[in-house]
This record gives sequence, structure tokens and C-alpha cells, in this order.
Amino acid sequence: MADPVNFTIDGQALKAAAGTLLINAAKQAGISIPAFCYYDGLSLQAACRMCLVEVEKTPKLQVACTLPVGEGMVVHTDSAVVRQARKGTLEFLLTNHPLDCPVCDKGGECELQDMVFTYGAGESRFRETKIHVDEKQWSPVVFYDAPRCILCYRCVRICGEGLGVSALGIGNRGAASEIVPNHGDHLECDECGACIDICPVGALTSGTYRYKTRPWEMEHVGTICTHCSNGCKTTLGSRNGEIVRANNRDRSGINGEFLCIKGRYAFDFNEHPERLTSPLLRALNGEFRPVSWAVALAAIARKINETLTKRGKIGVIGSNHTTNEENYLLQKFARQVLKTPNIDHHRTGDLPTLLDALRGRSHSLASTADLLTTKAALIVDSDLAQEHPLLAYQLRTNWRLNKGHVYAVTPGPVREDGYATVRRAEPGAEFEALEGLREKLKAEPELTILFGAAIKGEAVRRLVAFGDALGIPVKYVCLLEYSNSRGASDMGVLPDLLPGYQSVEDGGIEPGLTYDQMLAAPDLDILWVVGSNPLAGRKRASEKAFVLVQDLFLTETARQANVVLPAASAYEKNGTVTNVCGDLQKLTRAASTMGTKSDLEIIALLAKEFHSDWGISNPETVFLEIRRVVRGYDVPLPVIEAGGAAFTKPPTGNVQSRQQPDLIRPVNNTLFTSGTLGRYSKMLNSVIEAPGEVYHDPHKRTGVREGSVQVETANGER
Repeated sequence: MADPVNFTIDGQALKAAAGTLLINAAKQAGISIPAFCYYDGLSLQAACRMCLVEVEKTPKLQVACTLPVGEGMVVHTDSAVVRQARKGTLEFLLTNHPLDCPVCDKGGECELQDMVFTYGAGESRFRETKIHVDEKQWSPVVFYDAPRCILCYRCVRICGEGLGVSALGIGNRGAASEIVPNHGDHLECDECGACIDICPVGALTSGTYRYKTRPWEMEHVGTICTHCSNGCKTTLGSRNGEIVRANNRDRSGINGEFLCIKGRYAFDFNEHPERLTSPLLRALNGEFRPVSWAVALAAIARKINETLTKRGKIGVIGSNHTTNEENYLLQKFARQVLKTPNIDHHRTGDLPTLLDALRGRSHSLASTADLLTTKAALIVDSDLAQEHPLLAYQLRTNWRLNKGHVYAVTPGPVREDGYATVRRAEPGAEFEALEGLREKLKAEPELTILFGAAIKGEAVRRLVAFGDALGIPVKYVCLLEYSNSRGASDMGVLPDLLPGYQSVEDGGIEPGLTYDQMLAAPDLDILWVVGSNPLAGRKRASEKAFVLVQDLFLTETARQANVVLPAASAYEKNGTVTNVCGDLQKLTRAASTMGTKSDLEIIALLAKEFHSDWGISNPETVFLEIRRVVRGYDVPLPVIEAGGAAFTKPPTGNVQSRQQPDLIRPVNNTLFTSGTLGRYSKMLNSVIEAPGEVYHDPHKRTGVREGSVQVETANGER
């Protein structure tokens, strides 16, 4: 390692690695140099001139965002000449900038506002008429107000460099210059809103937050996105119990400030008018009638007691969206109180086979952070940017900043084609394509393999054998799809595996019915469905079965139920979830819907009906039991409580699963779909890129957007 460079900033003697930019070296020393265009991780622009500093023995002020530190350099960041230069820069920026701070959505969070308070003049010397351009709406998500724009180009760079979309550019010249979208008058992109969050002023605003409230009027709660399995931290801003904004500008999660459209804007399902707010009991005339919780729970307990007395058959289908605590308590209730081994969930990847194939090897599973530093990554059978946007962002950032190599084996075009070594492979031909990459992969110092649902059963073992034969360290990620698919599997919501992947046969118990077998069983007496929609597009075989459903909405499955219990959403509960890579994170309640209860509370209330002494509704207490019982979950509590992520380490080898590969059924959600839950997000379905699912509008129940194709999602999860 080269010797550090010695230099001085504002009288402080400092050291930094050669090549360190002055603006970053100052930041490391706690010295703030203001800037609009500079943004860590993006290319250098040097456009705003706010970071001008005085360097001794140089004739002019220098821009700190492009100037590397030099040996013996003496820098002044707050001298009179520097302050005057910043004041002049701000005066020019305000030439055409509207003075509309009282109505601007950026008020209270505006970097320009802060700079003017610090350096700006009390009044303007310009008396000419300001150039004005009307505000434009580029999409349901993005609005652009050109007069507010200071042309820092952050939005252009984050879209092109950070995400690889390149949906924004610059139009016109001089004072008429402005940001322009990729389709003339509108955007067609990921609609992620990164351009809005990164904007230092109020030039770019969102359709969800405009003119609704102020930052100081909201309660800000960090929790985990409830849509895909990547586990992005999202900071929800709520006012009067209603969520009005989501972002992660404090970079407090595993995702930094990255969020896709679902993480930033698809929280609106939570306020959908069709949310269930009262238990529903099917009357003798076949219609649902609202009842109290006491009446509903009594009816359920009565039916369960009748079934247990006659030794009837009970099936339980769990969820990919409920918390670890809820999943753990559900399988415990099913096995200990209901005395049934029939418990399963919709599986979207073959994780148990991967764990068994790894045969006790430690450090063989990759965390989300590993994708940012791995020397090479291989993607097999996944359109990663659509299905796992955070993982795709991590790999792209690794390629941009760390020169990481990316390889992809996919059946069709993917965004990674722009920077990866690609092999096309039809389903079933993945290993032939892998052979074509063998020599290149063997030359890498290490490798992380991410594989989709096409790799299941024996194909998983074959993939691990391929990795072993490379002769280099290899880690794996089994690409599960929903927000807590990994947690459902880890917590034992499986017919043949207990929490921590212990075989039920170790205790002399035969494995229970699988997801499909429960739906096909003609003699099933009770079907209990928690946060899942297995009857979307299909019917159960047992018409006599008593069906109990816990959900947010009256889904296809709920419409066939005898009792429906209104459940709280992930944004309305506390607990933990585990993402696709095994990173454990904490959910924190940010809102509430009157009349609903968390699934944990519901299970605990049912347990009390049966006088179970473990009928607890406190997620913290359940998690302490999980740490004792579930292998790999004895993680440091302070990390979780502080809002961080702890990497879980499930056992590898000797996972005696009878898993059938045909039970692995991916949904292949895109950036604009999210199973059943996505149908209730107005924002998710209003963008032009959405595939045309029918939005559940209570006032207009029909109509697919003209020119679109309707997509039916089976096995939807909430």
C-alpha cells in the first residue's frame, strides 16, 4: 500500500490515501464542503461550483470534488474569498429559481435552501423577468419543474450509471437548459423515483407526496419493504396514521438508499378502501356478515374442537409475507395444538436441497453485502433487474466501482447484457451454457452463484458440483421471490421439516401433506390459510372443508372461506423477516388500520381458546424462543434492535427433505407486479410499464388499460 499523503485543511494536519478527492478527505475529518453536483459513487461533474476552496500557492479557487489531495497541500474551506464565491454561485442559481419555498415539497429538506441560509445574500440584485416554463408530468410517479432545476445532473447520472436505465438527459442550451425524459413528453423506465430522492431541490417531485404534508409533520419509521424478497429498508413517513411517503435517504439498510418502485411507492395498498376491517362469518344464506372478534374466534374454536374430537384432517397453508415470529408460532400451533403435520407454503425456490448439497460447508451462502464485493458473480435463470432489483443494483455497483465480473446464463435478454459475459440458454439447457463459461470462471479468484427456480431438485446438486469443480471459493444464493419466503422455510412452514431444517422424521413423525396435496385432498375437514391466495384460479377438492382465511383483502381464496379474519399488513406490525440472502432485519409498525390484528395476535388468541400456555402475542418473546430453537438464528440482538441486518447461518448438510421439484413454482414478478398484493396498489398499476393487471378500484371494477395485456398471477401472496 502506498504511503499516505500529508496535507492541511483549515489548520488541521491530515493524512489520506493518494488519489482521495479533497471533498472526501475533508468529510472524513469532519469538515463539510458544500456541493450540489457531487454525489458519492457517481461520476464527477464539477458543474455547480459550490465546492470551491482556496489552495495556497494556486492562483485561482479550486473545485474540491475533482481535486485529489497532494503532499503538503494547504487548503482553506471557509475563508472570506471562499464564502464570497459561494455567495455569488448561489446568486446565479437563484436568477431564474422561483421563490416558492412555502409550497415546494422540498421545503425543510432542500439543499439549496440550506445553502442560501448559510451563504446567500438577503436580497437579489436581479430585476429582470425570470424565465418560466410550466411544470411537466412525465409519469404518474415523476413531475418536473424546470425553473427549480439547478442542473446538477444528479438525476441523469443515477439513472444512467447507477441503474443502467438512462431515461434522462439534457435538452436545450444556456439558460433554457433542462432535464428531458427518454420519450419526448413522458418517461418509460423503472419508475423507481431515485431521480426524485437524489434531487437536491424541488425540481423533481413524486405523485404520491406532492402537496400532502411537510417532513416535520410526519413520523418517520424504518421498516422492511413487503414486496419482493430482497429485504430493502424503507423509511415510511406517516401522518395521522396514514403512510404518505417512503424513502431511505439515511442509507440505514442493506440497500443503502436504493429502492425500486415497490419500495418507494407501492405502500398505497395499505390505505386501499377494500381493506378488511371486521371479521366476516358466512351466514346460512351463503353471504358474509360482519361479526365481532369474539364471535369469529368462538366459531373457529368450535369447529376445530369438533374436528379434533373426530380425528379429522386439518391443513394449514402459511405465508411468504408474514414475520418469522408469526411463521414460527403458526407451525408450532399447527403441530402442537391442531396435531397436524399438514403445513406448507407456496415455494419459489429449492433452498432445502441447496443446504443439503453444501454438506456442512461453512461460509458457502452469500449475504447481500457480499454481492457488492465479490470478485465475480454468475446469474443462472433470472432476470435479476426485474425480479431481484436490489441484488441487480449491488452487482452493477460492484462492476462500476470495484471492477467485479458478472456472468449470466439466461433464456432471453436481460439488463445485465450491457456489462456481463452472457450465454443464452433455453430452460433445461443451462448446464450446457455453463460449460461454455467453465474456463473463464475457473480463472476468477472467487465466485458467487445466484440461481432461479429452474434449478431445483437434482439440478441444484449438479450446480453445486459444478461450483466445486472450479477449484475456487464459491458462494450461493437461492433466489426466492417474496418478502419472507426465506423466513417461512427457516421457521419450518414445511410438511417435512421443522424450524432450522430438522427433519420431522427425527421425532418419529411422518411428513404431512404438501401445498398441492392439501388443495387436492377430498377428505380435508379444515383448511386454514394465512396470508396466501392458493385458490386464485383453482378450486379446492374438498367442498365440505371449513375454510379459515387471514388476509388484508377479500381475495379469491377469502371469497371461498367460512370465516375471514382481517389481518394487519407488514407495515402495521413488529417482528423480523429474513431476506433472500439470509439477512435478518426488523419490522417496525408505521401505521394501523382499525379493526385489524397482526397474524401473531390472531394465532395467540386462537391458542388462548385452547388454553395453551404459550399463547403469547409479543414478537420479542417469540423471537427469543426462535434464537434458542432455530439453528442459525442466534444472532446479536443489538444489531437487530438498532435497525441493522444480521446474517443467519442455517445448517448445511443432512437436510432430509422429501421436497418434490414440481412444488417449486416461481411467480416471476416484475418491478411492476407483486402477486395478489400488487393488484391493490394504484401507483403500481397506473404506470405505463405495468403489464396491465386490473387495479381493484371499488368504484370501477372492470377495465384493463387499453393496449395492455392482462396478466393472471396464480398462487398469489399478500
